[in-house]
Amino acid sequence: MDNDDFKQRGKEMIDYICSYMDTLGSRRVTPSVEPGYLRELLPNEAPHQPENWETIMADVESKIMPGVTHWQHPRFHAYFPSGNSFPSILGDMLSDAIGCIGFSWAASPACTELETIVLDWFARAMALPKDFITSQPGSTGGGVIQTSASECVLVSMLAARSQAIKHLKRNNQHLDDSAFLPRLVAYCSRESHSCVEKAAMICLVKLRILDPDEHCTLRGDTLQRAMAEDEAQGLVPFFVSTTLGSTACCAFDNLVEIGPICKQRPCVWLHVDGAYAGNSFICPELRPLMAGIEYADSFNTNPNKWLLVNFDCSCLWVRNRNRLTSAMVVDPLYLQHANSDEAIDYRHWGIPLSRRFRSLKLWFVIRKYGISGLQAYIRNHIRLAKRFATLVKKDSRFEVVNDVRVGLVCFRLVAEDKVNQELLATINSTGKLHMIPSIVKSKYILRFCIVTENATADDVDEAWKVITQQASELLQAMEKVHEKPARPPLTRSKSRRFSFTRSVSREVYKRSMSRNSLFDGATPILVPDDDLYDSDVDEICANGICETDVFEEEEVTPALTNGHRND
Repeated sequence: MDNDDFKQRGKEMIDYICSYMDTLGSRRVTPSVEPGYLRELLPNEAPHQPENWETIMADVESKIMPGVTHWQHPRFHAYFPSGNSFPSILGDMLSDAIGCIGFSWAASPACTELETIVLDWFARAMALPKDFITSQPGSTGGGVIQTSASECVLVSMLAARSQAIKHLKRNNQHLDDSAFLPRLVAYCSRESHSCVEKAAMICLVKLRILDPDEHCTLRGDTLQRAMAEDEAQGLVPFFVSTTLGSTACCAFDNLVEIGPICKQRPCVWLHVDGAYAGNSFICPELRPLMAGIEYADSFNTNPNKWLLVNFDCSCLWVRNRNRLTSAMVVDPLYLQHANSDEAIDYRHWGIPLSRRFRSLKLWFVIRKYGISGLQAYIRNHIRLAKRFATLVKKDSRFEVVNDVRVGLVCFRLVAEDKVNQELLATINSTGKLHMIPSIVKSKYILRFCIVTENATADDVDEAWKVITQQASELLQAMEKVHEKPARPPLTRSKSRRFSFTRSVSREVYKRSMSRNSLFDGATPILVPDDDLYDSDVDEICANGICETDVFEEEEVTPALTNGHRND
């Protein structure tokens, strides 16, 4: 493809993208395909000869699009927003065209310097502590773009582990670093994202999962008791991961209480994960939600969630960049350069050496929308979430189970979990709406998140119409179990798929519940198999809503916590 071809095909691609965005509302939100559908449509081997562009694009529409879940759909309300905007797309296009690998300042000065500048812009817009801002006089901190919040948590834990080992080694110089690992303990709330658990596994340290309060908030006294118990056993607290806007229900940990407890100890690193809600702190009225941020050693938020920037773009700030880079530095001769003492080399700020020019799309978005435009976008989402919560509260059949402070509403029918599972399955199976569940306060709930950039009140009202219609059908069918519903049947396996649950034996279920696994929004919620056969829902299944079918019980591997108990 030469320049002229690229101009033509590029314009055609822009037209295709615009048409796709304009017609999203007419498509199913989720595909109606079965696993392995694409294998049957594509050849087993790559083409030996080049193919023409028209054929390739025809296959996009006929083979790829039928299997796409449309995250930008006006009635996609699952997970959290997947950031997307035209300025961001254009920024990625330019980054791809430049094609630099910005592992050091020398590798591409603009790539490094723009990242530093735009992270400072963003930090100031959120009113983060001045220690996190590179250009602030006397600051030893700064920001960096990582791939995801999971990487931010891992990198922070690695830095904390290095700091703790250095502290312990001062009086034990003869010991190898690995000798201290069995004593190190990290802490998080049961509401924390599962990436904390994964980070602890990678770092080979113990993780203690603590119970939050009735508002799903981790409190200081809970952390204090856990740390004191562990210290009495000769263990060493070294890392606390807190959350501002949890995945399950958008709960906020109490940093004002937790922060001083961490600072009382010589080597405890306090990380604050604000992957979704952190973006909202550009709105002054929402900054009370991050009270206590001044105690944090690191903080992350994802513009690719709630700031209209395409994945990947997760921003991490640290109070002391030397503590971060000292845990990451690998400096072979062929990567050294004459300006290394005067410039930041971001290869020392994370795990990968190669880095894309990701700051371009964030720069484009901030400049095109302005902080005021981004504030308006976030405020609209919050306003619409509160509108949805009001609709739920007006219907006595439902209840709201979280404190709606940003763009997420957690709700459920006032009924048993299995009824709510069936409700979600039937809603998702229509293709008109898409949500996921979670477990909040030991209840199976439905999560409704405002996602699309230009979401409207009409979108919310239409979603509520779909939800109440399906709820009415389900509840009526439960009252008249001998009347076959008019809609097509769901097999039991599809019911499980659409409700994001997985059936296991009562024994496996008990074993899994004895260990605390953290939520990630992607792993199915386990339900005991015998619960499928003890309610009116099963009678409804027998009468047409969900036909029974045969499936194999799956053994569940309990989450690892490296030998340390959970609380």
